[in-house]
Amino acid sequence: MSRKEISAPTVAQRRWLERGLKQPGGKLPLFDEQGREVPRRTVESCLAAGWAEPWIANPIKPDWLVCRLTTAGRAAVGVAK
Repeated sequence: MSRKEISAPTVAQRRWLERGLKQPGGKLPLFDEQGREVPRRTVESCLAAGWAEPWIANPIKPDWLVCRLTTAGRAAVGVAK
């Protein structure tokens, strides 16, 4: 997947990215606040924009993308590191 030129995250993307700000290493959640899986489209679009990056493989659920926030992701939500 190539990086797209996207100026700002959508509301859903921003909500997901902001949750990584409070986690060690910027880990992004697999589930939203209601316990539903974060839509794969949200995850993939943030990966494509460079706001998130794959982090570790999940041996229990290899189809889940475990990601972390990037420096560009922090900038996209208005937080410099």
